Amino acid sequence: MTGPRSTVAGLFSAVSAVRPLGDGTYTVDLPADWTVGGRPHGGFVLALLGRAAVHVVSTATPRDGAEAATDPLAVSAQFLRPPEVGPVLLRTELRKLGRTASVVAVNLEQRGRSCVEATVTVGRLTDDPLAWSDLPELLAKPGPDSVDLSTVAAASVFRLSRTCEVRIDPANAGFLQGRTGDPLRLRLWVRPRAEQPEVLFGLVAGDIAMPVTFNLGRYGWAPTVQLTALLRGNPAPGWLRVEVTCQAVHGQWFDEDATVIDSTGRLICQSRQLALTPLER
Repeated sequence: MTGPRSTVAGLFSAVSAVRPLGDGTYTVDLPADWTVGGRPHGGFVLALLGRAAVHVVSTATPRDGAEAATDPLAVSAQFLRPPEVGPVLLRTELRKLGRTASVVAVNLEQRGRSCVEATVTVGRLTDDPLAWSDLPELLAKPGPDSVDLSTVAAASVFRLSRTCEVRIDPANAGFLQGRTGDPLRLRLWVRPRAEQPEVLFGLVAGDIAMPVTFNLGRYGWAPTVQLTALLRGNPAPGWLRVEVTCQAVHGQWFDEDATVIDSTGRLICQSRQLALTPLER
């Protein structure tokens, strides 16, 4: 495994663990190595919200004695303001407890201000055979010409490359050579360093790409306004392959869709976000 080495403290499974306070609130520290441009990574934040919601459902007492399923299924979040690296409070409210699906509201607060407000659906992921799919065709692992993002000039900004291996297909990533005009379609491969991906890591993978509007020459911070992600399966060991596309850019508003597929070809995560991009230079 090449690139920066991860310590146990930086492992996704360790840093995404939330600490219950016993009253429906949780604490967690947003780490510097899970940031982009100094701001906590949006997909990582979603994973924290999902972790708290799963704990809420798993510790709730069902009325009819039947245990509720405790797999994360969906997270829909409004990003009100970017949190900073450091401690945050996750405040939860169990809105529904059911055998098939439970719903938890989770708000991320820092210094008394709400930063991210989300609704998390918890249920049971299926292992049933696939009946139908229409997924992008991506290589199961990065090819020899793929670019390791820990080696590019922006690696100091993309701190996530210290804890995740991320490779990008250069074919449609003209911005890597300062070229504009390529389609707004990126293909990447990602996996956490020193451990295998778990279901909540799919949320990180679904937001792992740099903004597709880089191919328009619009560089800089592109804040997420709304992000919804569906978790569809537990990933197999190995690389997660990701395709990111955009339907339209109007002024500073743009959409970004990501499809995450595991090493066996199984759909793991689908995400869609609405974000703001710097105007074209």
